[in-house]
Amino acid sequence: MRRESGFTLIELLMVVAILGILASMAILNVWRARSAANEGAAIGTMRTIISGQIAYSATCGGGNFGTDFPTLGPQPLSPQPFLPPDLTAAATLQKSGFTFTMGPAAASVVGANDCNGNPTETAFYASAIPSLFGTTGGRSFATHSGADAIWQVFDPAAPSEPFAAPAMPLQ
Repeated sequence: MRRESGFTLIELLMVVAILGILASMAILNVWRARSAANEGAAIGTMRTIISGQIAYSATCGGGNFGTDFPTLGPQPLSPQPFLPPDLTAAATLQKSGFTFTMGPAAASVVGANDCNGNPTETAFYASAIPSLFGTTGGRSFATHSGADAIWQVFDPAAPSEPFAAPAMPLQ
């Protein structure tokens, strides 16, 4: 009787099945890590927006805030932008898997024009929502000029004003 060496078809299928299970677990961990990285980038961008609005209000806005992202970019009388170029390209921005918007806060009123002749508001509201909720991020974020914090909610819509439960401030 002659004995064949090698693996049987069943043994090979078992190895392929085990490798498939391990690969799917690895892919899920990569997606979770990417989602967490996108959320971290969104929080950093929200902090940049807050800092830019504070600098704008103190120097060019006369105590008021910019109405949109392009207003905080380079202007004729203030060539140094208050936000980086990637945040001043449009009124609504896509960055790191999130969509960013900014505008007047709910209780805002129109203020005097800024040093460049652009309209201002007495308060601002900015938000960041995941482009694909559950894939690019699992939380939405928002802030406004009186909040001194970034608020988060585990929902595809950003926290609305006035901030209250279920939204929570970031720690």
